[in-house]
Amino acid sequence: MESLEKIQKSISEEFDIFDTWMEKYEYIIDLGKKLKDFPEDQMIDDNKVHGCQSSVWFITSMEDGLFRCRATSDSAIVAGLIALLLRIYDNQKPSEIVTAEPKFISMIGLNEHLSPTRNNGLNLMIERIKKDAGLMI
Repeated sequence: MESLEKIQKSISEEFDIFDTWMEKYEYIIDLGKKLKDFPEDQMIDDNKVHGCQSSVWFITSMEDGLFRCRATSDSAIVAGLIALLLRIYDNQKPSEIVTAEPKFISMIGLNEHLSPTRNNGLNLMIERIKKDAGLMI
């Protein structure tokens, strides 16, 4: 299993390939299109991340001692951000998720290029992941 640190570093390196933020946004949207289908019957209020501008749903569980997560959004960019989060946090030890800093945000410049509402939504999704992981320790 790759460490959270290594995964974030490889994501940062992938984004270095692109010259413009338009290309980076297109890449993020493409990542979102590759998310696994989310069960429609799970698009319920209990699974919703409240406070996000877009609709975002998360299902988390513990399998074989590892944090598992599925998520989706009705927004193309947010779905891409979810794809990045799942790549980092899905299939990791809950104790590592709780202590890991989401460095990829500043490494690829998301903190400077997302709108304040999207940045807030990203932070809310990370908080939800960390909170759910914390309950599994």
